[in-house]
Amino acid sequence: MVKVKIEKVGINEIFENPTNPRSINKQKFNKLINSVKEFPEMLRLRPIVVDKDMIILGGNMRYKACKEVGLKEVYIIQAADLTDKQAQEFIIKDNVGFGDWDWDVLANVWDMDKLEDWGLDLPLETQVDNMEEDDEIEIPQSVQLEPSKEYILIMAEPNSVDWEDLKETLKLKMVRRGGYKKGSGFDAVSLERVLWWNEFKTRIDASSSTK
Repeated sequence: MVKVKIEKVGINEIFENPTNPRSINKQKFNKLINSVKEFPEMLRLRPIVVDKDMIILGGNMRYKACKEVGLKEVYIIQAADLTDKQAQEFIIKDNVGFGDWDWDVLANVWDMDKLEDWGLDLPLETQVDNMEEDDEIEIPQSVQLEPSKEYILIMAEPNSVDWEDLKETLKLKMVRRGGYKKGSGFDAVSLERVLWWNEFKTRIDASSSTK
């Protein structure tokens, strides 16, 4: 049985894991910093996990955010009896996301702006719909296409004349979103969103020839 010890220690008594396999972009790190500032009680409910040498196994990003905020103490769980193999396994399993979000429930019950502020990655179409005039969004290629491809994003207001013209010009079809597990929040029929360049040219040429 693995023994754990929960306590509050000076932040300088624990150390970042030099082999931590996780990273975080600037935008999400800033959201994490805001979460620590606005809801510090979360740190007591979800302590940082360290090994016998006080090296962080789980919570490297929270540790960085706490240092950025200027906290002097943090809550930890010291898993002193873990073997090296168990410690490695914990690091990976602690960062694996199981299950899928039910986006229908989230959209109908929760405040989407708050969810985004709390660090939840919203679907791209939801981010675009919520954009104000001067807003910017970060669109990693891995979110759009896997493996990564070069692409551009064409936007139009929902249900606008431009949107209807875009659908008609490109002859966009209704398709099933590929790559998602059946029954997941993303498993749905939706409008075609991604076109290869050759297909794009073909549809543009066909549209031009009929005018």
